[in-house]
Amino acid sequence: MIVKREFYIDGKWVAPATARDFDVIDPSTEEVCAVISLGGRADTDAAVAAAKRAFSTWSMTAPADRLRYVETILEIYKRRAEDMARAISLEMGAPIDLARQSQATSGTWHISNFITAFKTFEFIRPLGAHAPNDRIAMEPIGVVGLITPWNWPMNQVTLKAIPAMLAGCTMVLKPSEIAPLSSIVFAEIVDEAGVPAGVFNMVNGDGVGVGSQLSTHPDVEMISFTGSTRAGIAISKAAADSLKRVCLELGGKGANLIFADADENAVKRGVQHCFNNSGQSCNAPTRMLVERPVYDRAVEIAREVAESTKVASAHETGRHIGPVVSAGQFEKIQALIQKGIDEGARLVAGGLGRPADLNRGYFVRPTVFADVNNQMTIAREDIFGPVLSILPFDSEEEAVEIANDTPYGLTNYVQSQDGARRNRLARRLRSGMVEMNGQSRAAGSPFGGVKASGRAREGGHWGLEEFLEVKAISGWANDAA
Repeated sequence: MIVKREFYIDGKWVAPATARDFDVIDPSTEEVCAVISLGGRADTDAAVAAAKRAFSTWSMTAPADRLRYVETILEIYKRRAEDMARAISLEMGAPIDLARQSQATSGTWHISNFITAFKTFEFIRPLGAHAPNDRIAMEPIGVVGLITPWNWPMNQVTLKAIPAMLAGCTMVLKPSEIAPLSSIVFAEIVDEAGVPAGVFNMVNGDGVGVGSQLSTHPDVEMISFTGSTRAGIAISKAAADSLKRVCLELGGKGANLIFADADENAVKRGVQHCFNNSGQSCNAPTRMLVERPVYDRAVEIAREVAESTKVASAHETGRHIGPVVSAGQFEKIQALIQKGIDEGARLVAGGLGRPADLNRGYFVRPTVFADVNNQMTIAREDIFGPVLSILPFDSEEEAVEIANDTPYGLTNYVQSQDGARRNRLARRLRSGMVEMNGQSRAAGSPFGGVKASGRAREGGHWGLEEFLEVKAISGWANDAA
């Protein structure tokens, strides 16, 4: 069993001020796989103090120097990719092949993309030709608190820690206490890279403890949070008294609009995307809106895909989905499946309980509901499990109305061969992102939403700007060195 009680503070691994053990559970077996410690006020204060001391120096380093540290982090991260994949698979249940091919490599992807964006980033910019002696300076905001989730741990850690570091900020990371092992590996990577003491600090803890302490700490200038909308609201309220900047990347209830002229793989692609990572992705297309002429066929394809989706231990190789992360998550999903049945949705595949061949672990049956209407609970709540709701529509106007009738606004999807229609819908759908015909967004594209999905923009130049303040300067001496 793994024992990792220490926190990374001021360039050293240090014991918690007060011992408070916490068991990390392997969701494939329901057994304890690691022991960490949950931090308290003294640990949070020590980490913030270290970050505050380091800020005065780190914020003034040359951008090229910060870049070299991040490039070294990338080299070490690649070398430790297998350690990272195994940690993620163990802590949150991603099948080991998915952990290797998608979970761990999401970190490589983001670090590489930030390096590319940083090389063309202007920290001192002219205001415009009309004002030759005015400049806009982009300056690091200060000490930032990073609070990250369990579902895509390195995706979110690298989307926050790397741009904060490049921007010249210092930071305290609080990863999810449910899935802390990958962040411990990340802290080891940062340490090996020789990043100066205090620039990066990590304290394990829960939301009520370290999370709240960071959100209210007077020396923390910004909180960057990814997680549930409920928690995002609580953090915003907690941070208000100290007027912190708060960047939130929250839940979603993505609509996948499938028109009659969609390509033949559109439905299969949508179901697989919904079930990927056991449905534990905020941008999953969990509402499939299907044009009436192809609705019955789409329901049948969805049933076939669900019934052919294998569910197995995260420790097994192969193309399957693993467990959901915890007992609490399992019970929440079961209750929502029951709610779908009770409210009259037609259960097409899956349903309550574990798959028949699994009697241990937090495994959920891949589930499809048809004949859903947009007022049903399963169409409105972020289930965060392998559960798909299929809704019919008769016109483009109706599809837009259904898609936008949600508190959320993270990612929507469009499947159609009509380019003009796709372009119209891309502008009309209320979300931070729209993906069409299975084409993923490119490197440097910002990730984030609107409404109850939060309004963060993570990735590329936008991700760097999240950690910077804008300073307006007049009287700039153009002839000065």
